[in-house]
Amino acid sequence: MENITNLASLKEAIINLEEKQSNEWVLIKDEALLTYENIKPINLLKSTLKQALYSPVLKENITNTVVGLTTGFLAKKAIVGKTKNPFKNLLGLILEMAVANKIASNADSIKALGLILINKLIPSKQEV
Repeated sequence: MENITNLASLKEAIINLEEKQSNEWVLIKDEALLTYENIKPINLLKSTLKQALYSPVLKENITNTVVGLTTGFLAKKAIVGKTKNPFKNLLGLILEMAVANKIASNADSIKALGLILINKLIPSKQEV
């Protein structure tokens, strides 16, 4: 900043500083309003859900869990079927949970094995 030597320069400098302060105050208010909106619980929940929905790791975990649960359910139905026996129902439930857990925790290995089997069963266009 330059040295002020007369009254006119002082008044001009004061006016410039007041304008600058006014502009900065508007920016501070806008930033405060934006911060207030971002920390509202509903907006925090929305942003967290958006991040979760676009997370590839979460999508893969959900897919693995769904495949595991579906496989477990199908295994239970195939082995136990429809029965009224509570002992068989309990064993079926244990079987279902065990299969679902194994499938979900080893999904990557199962996917790789499935791809190998598919490639062996279905010849590629190059081999034909």
